[in-house]
Amino acid sequence: MKTHRVTKTYAEINERIRRGDAVVVTAEEIIDIVRSEGPEEAARRVDVVTTGTFAPMCSSGAFINFGHSSPGIKASHVWLNNVPAYGGVAAVDCYLGATEPCADDPLNKVYPGEFRYGGGHVIEDLVAGRKVFLRAAGYGTDCYPRTELEKEISLKTLPYAVLCNPRNGYQNYNCAVNLSNKTIYTYMGTLKPRAGNANYCSAGQLSPLFNDPHYRTIGIGTRIFLGGGEGYVVFPGTQHNPRVPRTAKGVPLRGAGTLFVMGDLKQMSPRFLRGVSIQGYGCSLAVGLGIPIPLLNEEIAAATGISDEEIFTQVVDYGNDYPQGKAKRLAKVSYAELKSGTLRFQGREINTVPLSSVVKAREIAEALKQRIAKGKFVLAEPQALLPS
Repeated sequence: MKTHRVTKTYAEINERIRRGDAVVVTAEEIIDIVRSEGPEEAARRVDVVTTGTFAPMCSSGAFINFGHSSPGIKASHVWLNNVPAYGGVAAVDCYLGATEPCADDPLNKVYPGEFRYGGGHVIEDLVAGRKVFLRAAGYGTDCYPRTELEKEISLKTLPYAVLCNPRNGYQNYNCAVNLSNKTIYTYMGTLKPRAGNANYCSAGQLSPLFNDPHYRTIGIGTRIFLGGGEGYVVFPGTQHNPRVPRTAKGVPLRGAGTLFVMGDLKQMSPRFLRGVSIQGYGCSLAVGLGIPIPLLNEEIAAATGISDEEIFTQVVDYGNDYPQGKAKRLAKVSYAELKSGTLRFQGREINTVPLSSVVKAREIAEALKQRIAKGKFVLAEPQALLPS
């Protein structure tokens, strides 16, 4: 007997969520369901699949309004705990970049630099409820005569603070090795000489864009888990590049899609936003990101059934090729191999090192699952899907 195609709508799924009837599973749980029952039955039975990732995401930051003083100031330069923020926005608005180091950081003058405190750490301090020292300077105008301002702020006292991340959730990324004869320090972590280790950064089968490889449900207006609170996809991220080589199942073999995301910083938690120091490279922010995938049809269900054994990335030399801008692939490796802890490369076994946390990714996917199951998080239908 021939069955009818599965077709669901956001409205139907949201009604089930509100009634408490929605069937929600994580991106790891859906794999066995798709394998045992097939994508059509999985789409019929399951309403939402939750994903998660937690990793350093350098293209992150926060827009902050720190409130008018008396007399007023037009702040051209702003420092938060001595970390410079960009003041060329408006009188008391600034943008704090996650990778901005402390103003007196020696950087790599003492090599390799430690980069102990930067913009990402300030953001963590704010969401943790700690006081932050603000210093501002301006040139003085008739309407804003003050030229200097110093005060303590906290997230609670700020009139406005929003996390604004131009590039998060990279859809795949390189596995990095170092073929040079010296240890190097990169945004992919410390790489030992002569391929002494292989570093990677993805949650694999839990990662959001691996579960929707052609962006059939993710786009402008998608509601997401962001930093422990709620946020939205507001645009394709910088370097969004969907037209790359893919597997037969549509999974990209190298960096592809990215997300521009925003959310209310006051909802967030240091459990899912952590300042990061990367030795010899700089500062960053580890971001917790989770996206619900509605199973509108069997094609979407099939995509969420992807496993680490079916997801591949490329091995790239960061000792010579990458810094010289050479797009050379040394090998192809699955995330199952990477997560096993060792990788066979050029005839020998080398240790693999994750920069992302699978434990945190699972926690995010489960937290989002529980919010949806309890009716506390409904889906937002995107107004436009990401370019594919």
